[in-house]
Amino acid sequence: MAMPHEGSNLLQVKVLAFDVFGTVVDWRTGIATESAKFLSQIGQDCANAGAFADAWREQYIAAMIGMKRSERQFVPLDVLHREMLVATLRSWGVDPTSVDKALLEEWNRAWHRLKPWSDSVPGLTRMKARFPIVTLSNGNVSLLLAMAKQGGLPWDAILGAEVSGAYKPDPKAYLRTAELLDIAPGQLCLVAAHHSDLAAARNCGLLTAYVDRPLEYGGAPAPDADQAQNWDWSASSFVDLAEQFGC
Repeated sequence: MAMPHEGSNLLQVKVLAFDVFGTVVDWRTGIATESAKFLSQIGQDCANAGAFADAWREQYIAAMIGMKRSERQFVPLDVLHREMLVATLRSWGVDPTSVDKALLEEWNRAWHRLKPWSDSVPGLTRMKARFPIVTLSNGNVSLLLAMAKQGGLPWDAILGAEVSGAYKPDPKAYLRTAELLDIAPGQLCLVAAHHSDLAAARNCGLLTAYVDRPLEYGGAPAPDADQAQNWDWSASSFVDLAEQFGC
């Protein structure tokens, strides 16, 4: 068992905030599995459903950056996911207007049905015994609530992107969360599997905890692997992190 990290940083922590997609839930397996079903229904080869999931997610990363640059008015992630689905279908040579709207809607809601990594619920439950645990995600509240209900995620509070009206890595996403929780940024620790997310949080004064998810991209390197830093904590799983926190 890892020894508790009882340094000054741990004594500062008042709340743990968690990135969700990839950190808490396995988005790629869920989206690939459901996309295989829907691709088959529209007469497409489902053998490359993993590549379809990757293409859909790749647009997400670009969209988060594009939202801030374009100064587009905030819309929930469900809306952006639907736009990205349509764009992904077009890139695969499928005319989205030829696809039944109800089918597209159900396909888009695959993001509501993602399952947690096997260590997520045990680790969260242990950390919850010592700290309030909340989401700090680009997901909308209804999406995060559906995932929590299905996966048994024991959040103390579900805070979607509607909280700040901004998407990570916009500083408002981090600072508004701390403000809402009535704590200083340095008393909020972001737990994430993404170096880019943690770097943005650190720039806002948050504490940072990295959890390795080597299978998030199906074993392929993460797109932000080159942004790794010496985070306040680094763990191989939520259970490992809970042990480092003395939980």
